[in-house]
Amino acid sequence: MPHAAALATAMEGRNGRLRRAPAIYGKLARVSARVIDGRAVAAAVREEISAGVAAFREEHGRVPGLATVLIGEDEASAVYVASKHRACEQVGMRAIEHTLPKDVTREEAIALVERLNADPEVSGILVQLPLPGHLDESDVTNRIIPEKDVDGLTVESAGRLAIGLVGLRPCTPVGVMRLLREAGAQLDGAEAVILGRSNLFGKPMGRLLVEAHATMTICHSHTRDLASACRRADVLIAAVGRARLVQGDWIKPGAVVIDVGITRTEDGLVGDVDFDAALEVASAITPVPGGVGPMTIASLLQNTLQAALWTA
Repeated sequence: MPHAAALATAMEGRNGRLRRAPAIYGKLARVSARVIDGRAVAAAVREEISAGVAAFREEHGRVPGLATVLIGEDEASAVYVASKHRACEQVGMRAIEHTLPKDVTREEAIALVERLNADPEVSGILVQLPLPGHLDESDVTNRIIPEKDVDGLTVESAGRLAIGLVGLRPCTPVGVMRLLREAGAQLDGAEAVILGRSNLFGKPMGRLLVEAHATMTICHSHTRDLASACRRADVLIAAVGRARLVQGDWIKPGAVVIDVGITRTEDGLVGDVDFDAALEVASAITPVPGGVGPMTIASLLQNTLQAALWTA
């Protein structure tokens, strides 16, 4: 059966209705008057996922499994993969580790992905980027079937998002949508502005906002008057990796501000937004660190549980 048809079939239960993971919004931590605590929200989400994993184990006699593929010896990548393994264990999922040498051939890397596609014990697959220079990242990652694409970044997953079909969505944008919900942001009809047009975040974030009926603008390095564009935003999302780019007078009074950027400076880790200045203007804002970051891994776990339900 073609992957698109298989995914559509897997997503529907016996009664033809869409199968979904348990709702994760019911126990989210309360937001303070000004700061959205991403760590607290992520912790509440993980509690809901743990309950979903327990229910899945009760029904199927096994737990969801996340397979990670680490190629080479990049230290940062190894740290990221280890943190994802710990997160899986904390919610009762199985972490399935695959490590390949940096000189692995294209054929060997693709063969591993295809074995994982066919393995019923594997609910989701994550190929940790970057890959060694001799490997084409898109060539390898696009071998992941959409049912198991828990990063939501393959061409097929991106296409499903673009035209509004059900599928797994990129983790950071999904995490941001949950933070916006927690902050009480009213997206229907709101003016939402995103700084950054990357395939990893800006573009899928824009699509999710449009699905929520926001009026969405994506700004980038060629935007002529960036400050004016920001001042229109009821919801402002910054994801460009430029320390304190967004000043307090760029922010519309009462706006919800989500800071996705992170940069190491002499003052420590800071975001794309001048946090102290934004506190005086915004109704809610995410800190850096402790805002969006924890939600990314929480969303990865949610995607893995959802994939398990679709492929069970």
